[in-house]
Amino acid sequence: MMLSNPEIQHAYLTLLRKCLTNTLHHNEPDHDSAHLASFVHQFTNHYINSNAVSMLPKSRFDNLEYCIDDVIRNNIPGDFIETGVWRGGATIFMRAVLKAKHVTDRMVWVADSFEGLPEPDAEKFPIEARAHAGPVMTKAYQHFAVTLEVVKKNFSDYGLLDEQVKFLKGWFRDSLPTAPIERLALLRLDGDYYESTMDSLVNLYDKLSVGGFVIVDDYGEAIWTYCRKAVDDFRSSRNIVATLSQVDSKCFYWKKS
Repeated sequence: MMLSNPEIQHAYLTLLRKCLTNTLHHNEPDHDSAHLASFVHQFTNHYINSNAVSMLPKSRFDNLEYCIDDVIRNNIPGDFIETGVWRGGATIFMRAVLKAKHVTDRMVWVADSFEGLPEPDAEKFPIEARAHAGPVMTKAYQHFAVTLEVVKKNFSDYGLLDEQVKFLKGWFRDSLPTAPIERLALLRLDGDYYESTMDSLVNLYDKLSVGGFVIVDDYGEAIWTYCRKAVDDFRSSRNIVATLSQVDSKCFYWKKS
């Protein structure tokens, strides 16, 4: 794939994300809908029960591409990782951007249990425990469980399964402390729950280069997760004062300074 013309690169990446998100012929669900039951129905039909490979709305893909462009343009050293990948869509997009821009010295790390979400501690995280055991997460979303084989096949189907893609299988508390990652330029967190978010930050943040980005997919969620608390606790413990910028109502990010 030789995409030297920026307009061709843009057209390719635009088409790719529409295919990944099942929005080539359909509109994406309203992620800010005030009608929860209606949104869950739309979300399940549009993503879970379709061939969609990513659940990210357009705003979050725009943010992901912006962050990648920034670290490449400014020569910020390091690889890219997403912790919590579902069917692999965001990491497939990361690899596609690198390939389109002829970047051969960065890896894309795909980290997930590939068994779904871990069961939260009901005493420490009661909101998460109730959501985890509830009908939406168990029946509609199936705890977002997708096997490693399915994710690898998705990479392969898009022609992006190669030596620049590395998979980290296991619960984050087990897989991330020993992950053979030397340096990161982009850390995208989509582990949903407090402990998964904290495990990712504790084990990976020190590997993030100055000028690199942390993207937190669920920072704005409050009904079913303590993700925001995990991020706030970590930032407080490290005296991180870098501005948290808003992507949309749920997703936030900051640049390491």
